[in-house]
Amino acid sequence: MAAGIGSTSGGRRVTAKFFIFGAGYSVQAFARMNTTDTRIAGTTRAPEKFDALRQAGIHPLLFDGKASAELLAELAQATHLVVSIAPDAAGDAALNAFRAAGVLPKLRWIGYLSTVGVYGDHGGNWVDERAECRPVSNRSWLRAQAERRWLDAGTAARIPVAVLRLSGIYGPGRNAFVNLENGTARRLVKPGQVFNRIHVADIAGALWHLAQARMGGIFNVTDDEPAPPQNVVAYAAGLMGVEPPQEIAFDTATLSPMARSFYGENKRVSNAALKAAGYLLRFADYRAALDQMWEEGDWRTSVPPDAIKRPQ
Repeated sequence: MAAGIGSTSGGRRVTAKFFIFGAGYSVQAFARMNTTDTRIAGTTRAPEKFDALRQAGIHPLLFDGKASAELLAELAQATHLVVSIAPDAAGDAALNAFRAAGVLPKLRWIGYLSTVGVYGDHGGNWVDERAECRPVSNRSWLRAQAERRWLDAGTAARIPVAVLRLSGIYGPGRNAFVNLENGTARRLVKPGQVFNRIHVADIAGALWHLAQARMGGIFNVTDDEPAPPQNVVAYAAGLMGVEPPQEIAFDTATLSPMARSFYGENKRVSNAALKAAGYLLRFADYRAALDQMWEEGDWRTSVPPDAIKRPQ
């Protein structure tokens, strides 16, 4: 896909260059899908993560909230910007740096990674991108505000902005197999509770797809099947050939305030808009993803360089 991701300006081919604010788990998977010489630069707050970024094919840059001259110079060359830094009470560091950079004449597209948490609780009903956003947690409220600011920034700069609202992220190194192996898996049961999920390969694939098309708008990046979380653990245990942990009633479980807050939001999230945009999910549900990870045996590691191949 990256082979055709460049654009044309005045009859001249412009080579795509990506700049990523916050080159974490999902964006490293995105970079590993780059099968061409498309340049990808990305930030981290920790210098000790530079090697991991390089292995993923990302030119590492340090960003602690203050934009260095090197960072601004790299940003000035970007044709595509991906933002994966969560805002906090102090503000949106990525947006502040973007504004400090001034006019970016080569920039053609912005992708903002958000969360389905902005919808809040809908009592288990289906929601799509037209649904009311009524965040429950402060972190989701901040995300909803950041979405609007990035969309407004794109409008002002006449650049399309795609907001990707992500469901619960899993993949190699982050999944029910790992939790079962290390003894942290739990089967909490709250009647009627469901969650959507998304495999990291589909986050990466959706990003490439929307970036190539320079498509703007809001898209739920989520699987086809909202399901009770205890079912996922049981299915993984079956593949491993081990007994699943005993079910625990949610009301009696000891949970951190953050963990308990997740169970305060119940909704079924539609991915119809993403499919209408032409993206085909690699993993439509958790069973397909767990089956493949178990078969390929790559579930323990956090996405080795050859673990994810970009769809052709």
